[in-house]
Amino acid sequence: MTTNGWLQIAVFFVLVLLTAKPIGLYMARVYERQKTLLDPVLGPVERLLYRMTGVDADAEMGWMEYGAAMLIFSLATLLLTYAVERLQHAIPVWNPQHLAAVEPYLAWNTAASFTTNTNWQSYVPETTMSYLTQMLGLATHNFWSAATGMALAIAFIRGIARRETRKLGNFWVDLTRGTLWVLLPICIVYALALVSQGVVQNLKPYDTATLVEPQSVTTTGTDGKPVTTLVTTQTIAQGPAASQEAIKMLGTNGGGFFNANSAHPFENPTPLSNLLEMFSIFLIPAGLCVTLGKMTGSPKPNPLLHGVDQRVASTAQGLSLSSGGNMEGKEVRFGIANSALFVTVTTDASCGAVNAMHDSLMPLGGLVPISNIHLGEIIFGGVGAGMYGMLIFVILTVFIAGLMVGRTPEYLGKKVEAYDVQMSMLYFLIFPVVILGFAAVSVLSPSFGTSSLSNHGPHGLTQILYAYTSAAGNNGSAFAGLNANTHWYNSTLGITMLAGRFLMIIPMLAVAGNLATKKIVPPSLGTFPVTSSLFTVLLVGVIVIVGALTFFPALSLGPILEHLLLRSGISFS
Repeated sequence: MTTNGWLQIAVFFVLVLLTAKPIGLYMARVYERQKTLLDPVLGPVERLLYRMTGVDADAEMGWMEYGAAMLIFSLATLLLTYAVERLQHAIPVWNPQHLAAVEPYLAWNTAASFTTNTNWQSYVPETTMSYLTQMLGLATHNFWSAATGMALAIAFIRGIARRETRKLGNFWVDLTRGTLWVLLPICIVYALALVSQGVVQNLKPYDTATLVEPQSVTTTGTDGKPVTTLVTTQTIAQGPAASQEAIKMLGTNGGGFFNANSAHPFENPTPLSNLLEMFSIFLIPAGLCVTLGKMTGSPKPNPLLHGVDQRVASTAQGLSLSSGGNMEGKEVRFGIANSALFVTVTTDASCGAVNAMHDSLMPLGGLVPISNIHLGEIIFGGVGAGMYGMLIFVILTVFIAGLMVGRTPEYLGKKVEAYDVQMSMLYFLIFPVVILGFAAVSVLSPSFGTSSLSNHGPHGLTQILYAYTSAAGNNGSAFAGLNANTHWYNSTLGITMLAGRFLMIIPMLAVAGNLATKKIVPPSLGTFPVTSSLFTVLLVGVIVIVGALTFFPALSLGPILEHLLLRSGISFS
């Protein structure tokens, strides 16, 4: 790491801190339906949408009704994306490459992936998805899944802020306002900024270039014998990338328009575009910390959450790349500091976009991103998901702190009771069950689990563990050495994504609904303070201990063992 590298990291964090307050206060006004500068333009659009869909914008929902609306909407959009993928060959519009229909297992995996804000990609986008599928099926889902996560975070905040009510707001209103007032206007400006940097945005057919130096490529024929072919041309993919890139990063989605994701010069061409893409990942999640303080009328927890975020993020950043000499798979255009920062940010925020290949990291470097996801991606986390994930940790920490010192467990005047802790623990248990369960079956099944590995030994275990961790954490990044485009992985990773999203949302909404029914209790001498440095340390300790107790045994057999073997001179091919 150089002085210039540390300076670039500092500039990034300063930008995040400077913009968190204005975007957070703006989102509070949007979700509380207060006046904004965009109301004259977007207000009529919003009212028209409600009239067309029969939504009563003034009717509020309890947590069960809110959750049901969210599940119905998610199912409908999942089926829409699946249908578009399966029928893309029959729709010639914006399919200049005449791509075939997406195979059923892969279509299912992709539809589940984009519905859950995971954006896991078991395929090469430019040779699999038509322009129509990329725009109608994938880019639109980037808006919907991000707006859904934001709506759920707002519902949880209302559960804390409100008293003696069962109402958490209206899902349809929150979804609409998050899309129209927050995501769409920012993405319009953002996409134009990316175009100015060279990110492509067109509907042209792919170009074909003649190679100056033809290349010999050897493949295996149907008879098992090697076949050598002289390649004289190269196909250069393009398309409407900038519009998808903007919401891919802002909505912490992560699914690339091209297979190389943000390492591709058409998605991320300049140092400025690289900075903008990393910055936009944290923009909304950081702003939600301010939104929490504004909507609850208690801004003091805001520095607490920022303090946790920055401490853990700084620690992770220092460990992201364990060797400056290993540049294979790194982003050589922007330097090793930006590869390290991108790795950290994308796995801290449930995004999954990459500008360096995680499979090429040194063992301890690979340990950091997978550990970021294991800790719940609450540093700042994905849009919405990071906020309610952190608040669930806060509920658990408040309860543990109360037991330790014999004080009443309360958070912002709400008593934390047995039901809240039970639902919080259910939230935490679902995550490791789906990850470790499917990973164990895959490791023990050579015919369909380990046959897709490019490496064996501890690195192969890490590849499988990372895949299910990324899916359950709705991250979407990968240790790319695993070929996940098989019936087994497409099916099980799709199930893991849905479980990691929706099975964890239900207990979270139950906690929010229960908190909303409670009275506000004035603080007393027996109340445990949650705005102190002591509570911050305790919160960090709970987060690390929960993650370590759950996943350390698996990690010790993967990246940790690989590091020890590497230092001893032993390697697995």
